[in-house]
Amino acid sequence: MTDVSQPPLAGANRAHGVRHDPVDRLILAVDSALRTCFADHAASRPCPRAEAEDGPLSAEDKRLSAALMRVNHVGEVCAQALYASQAFGTTDPALKAQFEHAAREETDHLAWTEQRLKELGGRTSLLNPLWYGGAFAIGLLAAKAGDKVSLGFVVETERQVEHHLNSHMDRLPAGDQASRAIVAQMRDDEVAHADAALAAGGQALPAPVKGLMRLAAKVMTTVAHRI
Repeated sequence: MTDVSQPPLAGANRAHGVRHDPVDRLILAVDSALRTCFADHAASRPCPRAEAEDGPLSAEDKRLSAALMRVNHVGEVCAQALYASQAFGTTDPALKAQFEHAAREETDHLAWTEQRLKELGGRTSLLNPLWYGGAFAIGLLAAKAGDKVSLGFVVETERQVEHHLNSHMDRLPAGDQASRAIVAQMRDDEVAHADAALAAGGQALPAPVKGLMRLAAKVMTTVAHRI
């Protein structure tokens, strides 16, 4: 499988450091989009494993688990887009590095959910390029509003994702311990990303913005559950 956890830099390194001109950044952004939507993904960490063995899963159980894991995979596609756009939009090297580190952990999530989908006989969303493009645009808007707003957007996004993953822990079939272990580790990582963004100076977003984010997430999860 293709390892996309650390995409290669576009262009050669200069004598005094890595090039960061607009063309390079654009090439890297396009490369990230293509890899996220169309490449296989390799995790840098082992896939989480449940302590208990899976129980018997009926055909309906597998369909439900696959639908939920497809939604979670779409969430990770969107996370890649958000972090890529926010890294693209900031001029702070430390903040850019923080976004890129979070994106590498989200690549693990992509690999884990893809692997579990295959085990369940499921597939990823047919609309992944659309999800990526929309999330990238939203993340870029947040980045252009300033670093504190961008970080606040990360905090709110990850808090909403944490709530969403907790709901999936309740909805997964009782016998599907393998999916539950993956979702639990994903949730823990998202909590850490939110805490890091808050510590870095993220400011709270207005209530209407949070509401719009929840609405957009509801549309995405509803459609991705089926398509």
